[in-house]
Amino acid sequence: MTFTTWLSLFAVALLGAMSPGPSLAMVVKHTLAGGRSNGLCTAWAHACGIAMYAFITMIGLAVVLHNMPVVFDAISYAGALYLAYLGVMALRSKGGVAARMESGERVSNLQSAKEGILISVLNPKITLFFIALFSQFVSIGHTVGAKATIVMTPFIVDGMWYTLIVLLLSNAAVLDRLRAKAAWIDRVSGCVLLALALRVVVSI
Repeated sequence: MTFTTWLSLFAVALLGAMSPGPSLAMVVKHTLAGGRSNGLCTAWAHACGIAMYAFITMIGLAVVLHNMPVVFDAISYAGALYLAYLGVMALRSKGGVAARMESGERVSNLQSAKEGILISVLNPKITLFFIALFSQFVSIGHTVGAKATIVMTPFIVDGMWYTLIVLLLSNAAVLDRLRAKAAWIDRVSGCVLLALALRVVVSI
């Protein structure tokens, strides 16, 4: 793999990570509710899900999903259902940022990691991303080193991008201001998640 090709891969992976959506909402929620360690666990668990998608694409599942609409639809509906569930929970503030701050409830790092990887695995946008964009790099991954690079690049880029988000949000001054708006963050994130779920269902 040439350096120019890798730069293209890096750019695609970075654009995918920077795209706003439920993944960002999840990382923000756990950072505000649990602190830096929870945010980092969410971020890197999400990155593990990204690496899994990259690996699956490498072994050709992108072609299988493309040729088996039933499988793709099932993944899309499962993702929409999970997004809707998260949206409702945020709007009701049960398990959301506001409720956890008011009660002093702490979420374990394991729970944060679990929700991070679930939002990654069940997000239909990520499935579309890898099938439509990332799969173009599969054909050049003939050697073991090239295949490892194709899998590890989006993993590291995604993890580092959300790590940056966590570090910015966990700054004391920023965190205090955001915590003052915790209830509104729940409401906005809930509406966004429900809208994303509806958009997934409509587009299937």
